[in-house]
Amino acid sequence: MNQTYYDQLDKMEKAGINREYIVGWATGFLRSPKVEEQRMTDAYDAGFNDGMDGKTDSFKNWAS
Repeated sequence: MNQTYYDQLDKMEKAGINREYIVGWATGFLRSPKVEEQRMTDAYDAGFNDGMDGKTDSFKNWAS
């Protein structure tokens, strides 16, 4: 597995980033399908889009 994936998840968790953002980022980074529309939150959607784009620095906006 890509070390970036593990490093990024560790960094976000230690920074206290919104859990929905982290789940969205991981889903997008792995190119998995999005959750159902009724379960989607703004944080999840932002994380998903950042993960799809391979962004690793946008998560700071989602600190709890």
